[in-house]
Amino acid sequence: MTASPPANELDLAGLAGLRCVVTGSTGYLGGRLVPALLAAGATVRCPVRDPLRLRDQPWAGQVEVVRADVTRPETLDGVFEGIDVAYYLVHALGAGGSFERVDARAAEAFGAAAAAAGVRRIVYLGALIPSDVAERDLSPHLRSRAEVGRILRASGVPTAELRAAVVLGSGSASFEMLRYLTERLPVMVTPSWVGTRIQPIAVRDVLRYLAAAALLPPEVNRAFDIGGPEVLTYREMMLRYSAVARLPRRIIVPVPVLTPALSSHWVGLVTPVPSSIARPLVESLRHEVVCAEHDIAVHVPDPAAGLVNFDDAVALALKRIRRAEVETRWSSASLRGAPSDPLPSDPQWSGGSLYQDDRERAVDASPQAVWDVIEGIGGENGWYSFPLAWALRGWLDRLVGGVGLRRGRRDGQRLRVGDALDFWRVEEITTGRLLRLRAEMRLPGLAWLELTVSQNQQGETVYGQRALFHPHGLAGHLYWWSVAPFHSIVFGGMARNITESARHPGEGGKGGRGRRRWRRAAT
Repeated sequence: MTASPPANELDLAGLAGLRCVVTGSTGYLGGRLVPALLAAGATVRCPVRDPLRLRDQPWAGQVEVVRADVTRPETLDGVFEGIDVAYYLVHALGAGGSFERVDARAAEAFGAAAAAAGVRRIVYLGALIPSDVAERDLSPHLRSRAEVGRILRASGVPTAELRAAVVLGSGSASFEMLRYLTERLPVMVTPSWVGTRIQPIAVRDVLRYLAAAALLPPEVNRAFDIGGPEVLTYREMMLRYSAVARLPRRIIVPVPVLTPALSSHWVGLVTPVPSSIARPLVESLRHEVVCAEHDIAVHVPDPAAGLVNFDDAVALALKRIRRAEVETRWSSASLRGAPSDPLPSDPQWSGGSLYQDDRERAVDASPQAVWDVIEGIGGENGWYSFPLAWALRGWLDRLVGGVGLRRGRRDGQRLRVGDALDFWRVEEITTGRLLRLRAEMRLPGLAWLELTVSQNQQGETVYGQRALFHPHGLAGHLYWWSVAPFHSIVFGGMARNITESARHPGEGGKGGRGRRRWRRAAT
């Protein structure tokens, strides 16, 4: 295998002083594009539904964060004021069957607001569209991506639509699908789409094109196909991945009976990607997605070392995963429809009930030792109680289209606001004191889990744990009382084992012996 090519040489001096809006800055690509633009000297404004989601980003202090939502046109007032280039990096992939309609409305609102404000260019990352397939015959995902591009190009603002297929990079949904399918299944009975030809592209090349597209001449208003240097079938990608990862050669047997719906559930069972996201991706793989042109090279020449090849892209992604240097993940973006209400502070919040399960334990350990265990919870480390119960809850969630437990963690030791953590999301974190998680599993209500560290008047370290549930309707009340008998086992065991683990720091790494004992809870 050749070494990864050096950073792509490209003169981006023109970005210095450019004023950019980046939507999707809490997501996978947006979260990587923002620091790249800042490094080139651009000024960046980030419209987000919840500004708190960006608080812990290392670049948060260098950008202007505004509260806005492209699906609500009334929130876009002022977002594009004084802006030169607007990046459209959002989509409603997790919105179920309505995502095409949501995407179209959002693109219309975005384009209209950008045009009214005098924005000079829109840059949109879409999907590679097969040239030999009528639009009506495309998968819903590809059809929606094409429609969004058409809407933006007709907005009156010159638009560069970059069309990419599978993006290879640590943490991308496409890469996670490939990685988990290949690593977990040495023998695979696969759908027929594993024979579909695909032109994948490394995330670093995608970011290079995105940044450079801001500098295109004003008369350019069109779509560009972008892809890496190789065309491979999905089967070849799995075999090449196994070789780069030094796995035994995989046996792959394609069969024609697995429909996209069945395939998406199969992907959902084996990988961290929930079926609600896997299905649009799988449906897209029915079509051959290969670049029909490489016209982007007229404006953005290929780097001297060439575009990143498949093996190098995989090697670089695996290196970042092993070093826990994954900047963003597909789960960085909130799933549309996931609960987003702030933690209620009053039992009469929203005029309804608020159930609580409170537990507190003094522990013979330092506050830092307890905090180390708290901040390392979830993912491979598990949830410190009744592993079967947590695993079962995760499986049930996936069966009804939820995210389940397999999203894991972006970083094995550190958390930040907005991180996905299995079927939770970090809503608040105060280092050394508080971790608040908001549930994103399918529930008849809203749920939170708070873990705290404090000291009592005697100077003892105190571990606090509070589970809250705000039920929606009768189903919510029935849900709470149906699981209440198990709280002493699940939540009581959790408090007991977390404090016990904190008493034995340094044994086997952060969190110690207790962490190893409960790590299988998330599998």
